[in-house]
Amino acid sequence: MADSEQPALPFDPKDMRRAKLRRGIYLLPSLFTVANLMCGYYAVMAVLAGGGNEYDKAAKAIGYAILFDSLDGRVARMTGTNSEFGKQFDSLADVVSFGIAPAVLALAWGVRGLAEPNNFVTVHQLSQMGWICCLIFLICCAWRLARFNVQGMAPGGLAHFVGMPTPAGAGVIAGVIHAFKQPLHDWRWAVAWLLLSAALGALMTSTVRYYSFKDIAWTRRYPSLGIVLIALVVAGIYMYSEIALFIIGTGYAAMGVIIHLVRWLRPRAAQPAA
Repeated sequence: MADSEQPALPFDPKDMRRAKLRRGIYLLPSLFTVANLMCGYYAVMAVLAGGGNEYDKAAKAIGYAILFDSLDGRVARMTGTNSEFGKQFDSLADVVSFGIAPAVLALAWGVRGLAEPNNFVTVHQLSQMGWICCLIFLICCAWRLARFNVQGMAPGGLAHFVGMPTPAGAGVIAGVIHAFKQPLHDWRWAVAWLLLSAALGALMTSTVRYYSFKDIAWTRRYPSLGIVLIALVVAGIYMYSEIALFIIGTGYAAMGVIIHLVRWLRPRAAQPAA
């Protein structure tokens, strides 16, 4: 035997069992990611079916995808099973659930109900506009996920995202459709809706900071009033999901913009005083 060769180490069955256990633990967050992906796929199929309350079902599926997406990361951190594979798998699932599904839903809900042409714009022109606006939303979603994988959170910790997170953008579209349900029939509202979809995509690729809720320590003690408020929010979502989810989704999107404008205007207001 050559001097550079090393003797083979004895086989230890315990190492094999530990390796299998580690692989089993890594399956836990992946199951939530698969559930997220399935919800996105179901939302697309519901939109393609059309008619009835299929749009509302698609919006609900996106809402469940947001729930599963929030759980897979927390489960991975709690069990210490973070991995590069899980990170990339989660991003690919997010492209489907928070990019393709809401883009297809927004386009169908905003354009399919416009059956009659009008004097200002035709349904064909609105369809072309919707195709472009929803494509912008999808591209910005993929862009936002790629940037997050490379740059991560905002500098200074886990408190803020750079740009609106993709679940929030999809949540605004799902929340609006869940609240109003019936497709749009007025071309003016359709134009506003399609422009809103493109604006949500722009917010995802912007530098506007959004609170992430990741710095909340769930093992700490909090005042009992906080538990009461959480219970009221959960009860409101359960009993009045249309209004509650609409307010939460649009309020979160608007809050980031408002805080960004305040931070931008504050130094300018201080310059004349100085």
